[in-house]
Amino acid sequence: MKTVIIDYHKGNIRSVERGLAAHGADVVVSDDVRRIADAGALVLPGVGAFADAMGTLNELGISSVVKERIAAGVPFLGICLGLHLLFEGGSEHVAGGDPTPGLGILPGVVNALPKLDAGGQTYKIPHVGWNSVSQVSSSPLFAGIAPDEHFYFTHSYCAPASAYTIAETEHSVTFPSAVQCENVFGVQFHPEKSSSAGARLLKNFSELAESR
Repeated sequence: MKTVIIDYHKGNIRSVERGLAAHGADVVVSDDVRRIADAGALVLPGVGAFADAMGTLNELGISSVVKERIAAGVPFLGICLGLHLLFEGGSEHVAGGDPTPGLGILPGVVNALPKLDAGGQTYKIPHVGWNSVSQVSSSPLFAGIAPDEHFYFTHSYCAPASAYTIAETEHSVTFPSAVQCENVFGVQFHPEKSSSAGARLLKNFSELAESR
């Protein structure tokens, strides 16, 4: 089974490729819609801005193919910005206008992390470094991973809370750090940078993809 890491010309995709390949996954990095359409599993990594990434995905014809493959039941993992793009829209760089449309797989709009918490305490944004990920519902993505394990984050925006949240993290606010909707998974942190816990999560995704 071929796992395709979607190349939208942003970020360090090779580290994600190495992380998946280390667990025996047959991995290819591609922006070719034909390869994406034939994939047995899809991974959308993420570094960059919401609008820029969606523009590239739309320009390359990838957006529609991804939605078709998700609807067909193909396992999908979005990482960081790849998680954000699953939602209906993103407010990054829109200067008060309408949100940039996302893939629309999950409901809600991605917004900036606030610099102040409810008590007025200041937090550094971007949120960069290790933080705990508290699992709030059971998921095969976290099999064998401690309920409050630490993962590595680097982001300024966060996904909206929804019924699909399976893990949460706190930094100025409590935000979803992992989601699941049937065959679709997304994580805010970077598993490829998260030592043994991140390696286990990538292994879990590879195994559940194989099982489908």
